[in-house]
Amino acid sequence: MTERFATAEACVDYTIARLGKTLRLGAPLGLGKPVQLLNAFFRRAEQDPDIELHIYTALSLEVPKPASHIEAELAGPIVQRIFGDYEPLAYMEAQRAGGLPPNIQVSELYFKAGAMKNMPAAQQQYISSNYTHIARDMMAAGVNVLLQLVAARDTDEGLSLSLSCNPDVALDVIRNKRAQGRDDFLCFAQVHRDLPFMRHDAEVPATLFDGVVENPGYHRTLFAVPNTAVPAADYATALHASTLVVDGGTLQIGIGALGDAVAHALILRQQQPAAWQDAVDRLTRIDSGCQTEHGPFEQGLYVSTEMFVNGMLHLMEAGVVKRRVYDLLALQQGLNDGLISEDVDARLLDYLRRCNVLPGQLTPECLQSLQYWGILPDTLQINDGVLSLQGATLANDMDNPATRAALVKAGEGQRLRHGRVLHGGFFLGPRDFYQKLRDLDDTGQERICMTSVLRTNQLLLDYPLYCAQRRHARFINTGMMVSLSGAVTSDALENGTVISGVGGQYNFVAMAHDLPGARSVLCIRSTRGKGKALRSNIVTHYGHTTIPRHLRDIIVTEYGIADLRGQTDAEVIRRLIAVADSRFQQELADWAIKQGKLPADYEVPAAARNNTPYRIAKALSSHIADGRLPAYPFGTDLTPEELTLSASLRRIKALSDEPATFLREVLRALLHRGDKEAARPWLERIHLMHPDSSRDFIVQQLLMLELEEHGLLKVR
Repeated sequence: MTERFATAEACVDYTIARLGKTLRLGAPLGLGKPVQLLNAFFRRAEQDPDIELHIYTALSLEVPKPASHIEAELAGPIVQRIFGDYEPLAYMEAQRAGGLPPNIQVSELYFKAGAMKNMPAAQQQYISSNYTHIARDMMAAGVNVLLQLVAARDTDEGLSLSLSCNPDVALDVIRNKRAQGRDDFLCFAQVHRDLPFMRHDAEVPATLFDGVVENPGYHRTLFAVPNTAVPAADYATALHASTLVVDGGTLQIGIGALGDAVAHALILRQQQPAAWQDAVDRLTRIDSGCQTEHGPFEQGLYVSTEMFVNGMLHLMEAGVVKRRVYDLLALQQGLNDGLISEDVDARLLDYLRRCNVLPGQLTPECLQSLQYWGILPDTLQINDGVLSLQGATLANDMDNPATRAALVKAGEGQRLRHGRVLHGGFFLGPRDFYQKLRDLDDTGQERICMTSVLRTNQLLLDYPLYCAQRRHARFINTGMMVSLSGAVTSDALENGTVISGVGGQYNFVAMAHDLPGARSVLCIRSTRGKGKALRSNIVTHYGHTTIPRHLRDIIVTEYGIADLRGQTDAEVIRRLIAVADSRFQQELADWAIKQGKLPADYEVPAAARNNTPYRIAKALSSHIADGRLPAYPFGTDLTPEELTLSASLRRIKALSDEPATFLREVLRALLHRGDKEAARPWLERIHLMHPDSSRDFIVQQLLMLELEEHGLLKVR
């Protein structure tokens, strides 16, 4: 019996009555957290010190908070517009305020990048785990309560639920607990009517849960992640990476500016191949050492990803992601080999007969399976071993010419069904992304399957089938640093500080080595910081590793592609230096020579000696100016004024990192005396028309100079 609760507090009461006061609570990462239900458990434990509460989760989302009052003036309306009445996570607020009560612990398996750098409790309670092991580790930790935000719809059979954005781990935890027949485990769903209802593996009966919480007051704004601006360097990296993607292959990309840049680069390759090729040619200075691809996608791509990001939906809309895969090995192999198409015709039936997928004589179970895939018509029936089709009786003999002819005729104009162009574990993105998912029609729903990460992130469940589906796979992710050995750091610093988490990166890199024809592509910005704080992200060595050197594969920076797979240590170093920023190449080379890893006469190749931001900006300038490489390829929630202000204020803030430069620019701005009236729309937006302090006056003057130098104000 599934209980129905009108309030989160009633669900907490029920749980304590059933399980007592030792609660090991699991919740999904990201969007799938039922905030009101989580907060009710937290507040109850906060009020009752006898409750021992340990929360296991990942990627706890927080509404951004401005760092200064000027930023607040700009960000306030934007935050309200995007996040509305989103309710904060109480445990995050407690951590930010200085600590959790002693009877409450929070362990995360993945942080929002950089969010917990200065949070000792969060760093101490962090659990490092591959995504595919999270369900296992949560069960081993004794999780006895699972909470999940769900979508819902009413059907003739009753309430139907969808795990929607997060079937990734919940499916496996619940099913494993149910299989064990444990009576010390409860799982609850909180309904949110704005959450997109995803079907297939994500759709579950309400009876899967011990209780369902639905309260109209809980249907607050869903957390949305705004699109971020894509700088020229990220576009350069993405354009290089887009040459590695094979038509008819498989794709996985990550979140953020680099993920958006890769998706847009692939769309440009599809829709404007000449412009795409020109941009690639302008950037390419070195031989990557690996085969590159060109031209639009005729067969299209299939996506197998842990995270379904906004860019992937745009790739579907652009006709790049369109290759369907089928969970029937013979079908998939026949399609891969070109022996059949998705048309239901004589060639398909003959092929399946040879494979014995279509047996000589049909059984009811076999007929049902073949009808599911659309191979045999829905009107075909079997009664007492005899076939009937639209009133005509047919011999139950698939080698009978009359039966075969009737089936071929019935299949004319029909195509295979239940092919998927995307399998994903979870989704998170901007508001319009959620709206598009809510608006999916039956055809759109048919193409997308949200499912467990045990399917998307590994090959173990069905190695032959997944190998057939994930042909020519390109798993494109990001890293923070790469050492000259080819080892990559993506989740933490060498002092142990966790920046984000391993997530599924190791899963995809390992899968790329195990999957025939697959490659792991790790995109890394060549540098970080500015001025005196500028550092290379290609380093001699580093004290923390996410991806070990023996799994090195392809590294891409804005300066090119380094194919490291199967190469000697010396060649790996040569190729990494060739894609490093030129301001750091010689010191990298000198270190390698000193360590005996490069010959003493090594010199940085001439073609790689101009790896500078200026060269990248110049190479892409015409494509940026013409709008082919826009700052926000998939749109933005910001107004034009807000875009201008945010960019200008970022540049002004960056000046503070260089005191000498800052003072010089302040003096120049004060002597220049900008035109306040011309700048009125921007100044009024952040209440700087009449500054209240000397600091605000300086920011006002710098801002006017910024606006003028970027062509937005007339020069007096």
